[in-house]
Amino acid sequence: MPVEPRHAAELDDANRPGDASLPGDDGIEALRRRTVGELDRVLKRRHGGGRVGVLGAGSDDLESGRRYLARLAAGGYAVPSWPRAHGGMGLDPGQADAVRSALREFDAPNMYPFLVGLDLIGPTILAHADFEQQGRWLPRIRSGEDIWCQMFSEPDAGSDLAGLKAKAVRDGDGWRVSGSKVWTSRAHYSEWGLLLARHDSSVPKHKGITAFGLDMATPGVSVKPLVQMNRDAHFNEVFLDKVWIPDSDRIGGVGEGWRVGLTCLSFERGALGGDLGVKVEQLERLRALIPPGDAVTRDLWSARMVEFKIIQMTGLRAQEARKAGKAPGPEDSGSKLRGTAMIKKLAQLGMQLEGAAAVVGADDPDEWQSLFLMSPSLSIRGGTDEIQRNILGERVLGLPTEPRVDKDRPFSDTV
Repeated sequence: MPVEPRHAAELDDANRPGDASLPGDDGIEALRRRTVGELDRVLKRRHGGGRVGVLGAGSDDLESGRRYLARLAAGGYAVPSWPRAHGGMGLDPGQADAVRSALREFDAPNMYPFLVGLDLIGPTILAHADFEQQGRWLPRIRSGEDIWCQMFSEPDAGSDLAGLKAKAVRDGDGWRVSGSKVWTSRAHYSEWGLLLARHDSSVPKHKGITAFGLDMATPGVSVKPLVQMNRDAHFNEVFLDKVWIPDSDRIGGVGEGWRVGLTCLSFERGALGGDLGVKVEQLERLRALIPPGDAVTRDLWSARMVEFKIIQMTGLRAQEARKAGKAPGPEDSGSKLRGTAMIKKLAQLGMQLEGAAAVVGADDPDEWQSLFLMSPSLSIRGGTDEIQRNILGERVLGLPTEPRVDKDRPFSDTV
């Protein structure tokens, strides 16, 4: 685990890398080396090992993540691309990737509970919220004090997100919102949620949506955890009963909620990454379980390693595109599909190699058992497999879009 910082006060704006130009590969590598040297003062070097944790499977640990973010806060290392005015490092995409590369050399807890805020909603707030809102929300996201959840999907609006029915009605200097959300990750301990609600049913479905930041402690918000097969309760149903939201917590203009949502979803595809959090040490550790002379199982393991390396190479191409200023594209959808398939096969192999040991321990599930039981959810979380294939079909193969007979009709005529 990371050690306590000795010189956190020294990692201030004067010492941390920031807006200075660092052209070319030499400058990027110099930044990475300098960042490693600074992180050596506050973190412990990574030596591999540990449980397999993919998107928080089998873990509800929050405090270790908050301690980790506190150690990084003074230098802005957790959010290198954020503006310095909001506690980031003000780096361009290539420089930010150099800082992230440096961070990978050090021990870190499972950060999944915080990644929705750090990687999805924080950047969305930077893109669409006003400066006052950014000043209120971003520092507490960066430090881990506030966990955010993404309140998009509904019982009747999953893949067709624009068909959401949660209703927002003007009420003085705020809004009253009623409805329900589902598959809301970590809502049961989130302080805030990024909420999409319909303010106008007389216009086409994409145009009648507004985005809000919702204080989850507001009266009228109730959360019901959904227990998964691996005993995690990370997904939730959220019920909203005439919940009052001040207009000062509206993100973007009235009717701009779909644009805000698309921004967040684009960051989600990029943030998940094709490997979904798997590390090479975990595959190596699994190889050690293969019985000597078992060529068939070694071949299965080799196939998983090849898939993992292909995903890593695709990630490197996406990283180079970011350095060049290119927005996230369909390659992230392909990576998500490959990563989902790889995780399922990897978890199955882990169960096979551990045998009976993988299915015992009802009170403390084995790491491979937990991953095996969680893995089917990867096909629906972070964008369903079907949606990812639609994106690839339309944007890569040039196939015609699916018929959308309700696209230009008032939403009230379609429900």
